[in-house]
Amino acid sequence: SDIEILTSPIDDSWARDAGPCFLTNGKGGRAGVSFGFNAWGGKYQPFDGDDAAAGAILNAADVPIFHTGLIAEGGGVSVDGEGTILTTDSCFPNANRNPGWSRDRIEQELKAMLGGDKVIWLPGNVEETETDGHVDGIATFVAPGVALIEAEGPADHDWHSINVANITAMEGQTDAKGRTITLVQIPDAASAVSDDPRFCRSYVNSYICNGGVVMPEYGIREDGLVRETFEELFPGRRVSQVPIPAIAIGGGGIHCITQQEPAA
Repeated sequence: SDIEILTSPIDDSWARDAGPCFLTNGKGGRAGVSFGFNAWGGKYQPFDGDDAAAGAILNAADVPIFHTGLIAEGGGVSVDGEGTILTTDSCFPNANRNPGWSRDRIEQELKAMLGGDKVIWLPGNVEETETDGHVDGIATFVAPGVALIEAEGPADHDWHSINVANITAMEGQTDAKGRTITLVQIPDAASAVSDDPRFCRSYVNSYICNGGVVMPEYGIREDGLVRETFEELFPGRRVSQVPIPAIAIGGGGIHCITQQEPAA
């Protein structure tokens, strides 16, 4: 009875990317950002319904809307709530999204739209061609000054060198408040079996909600190991694991299919 259904025509299921990024001002006020959306660099047609979704949600929420010409997705950023933005070189600067935009211009626009003071750039993952290396499959803030990041894995891991490069880029980084960021490394679900080349095996791609954390379950040994890490990182939250085979084959995970709206 406390759920309102908003009807809006969309083209895909990824609320994180097509939906708005909500903002708060620390005084109870809310607003939202409507980034441009072109289906991850024009990979799918049509995408006009998804491109309109952010505005529809923000209008229904009755909050001010910040519009921008930057093509971006919510899965391409992680923020710590205190001025630090984490993103990747392989994604928004890609010519399939923002041709003619320099990295510096993208950085300034991200800071302006999200209320940030500092952007940390990771190399990303050029081999992950579905999203062009969204950061939410690589690393994410779990608290101010603390980031979760995918471990390098064994030397024969398909993305070993990519993971090493992202870890190296993150090591020693300071946030917008000048704190050295603590890194917590977790494995991915490399042993999860799927014939789909887009299959998402990232535990980083989880969702923090009121009183809890929802993380993927693949039916492998790493499920329990990573759950223990999450329980240590979030001692005041309930950690729930959900099998995601129907989501993962689309190239995303729990974080990709959700988008939070702060309470008024």
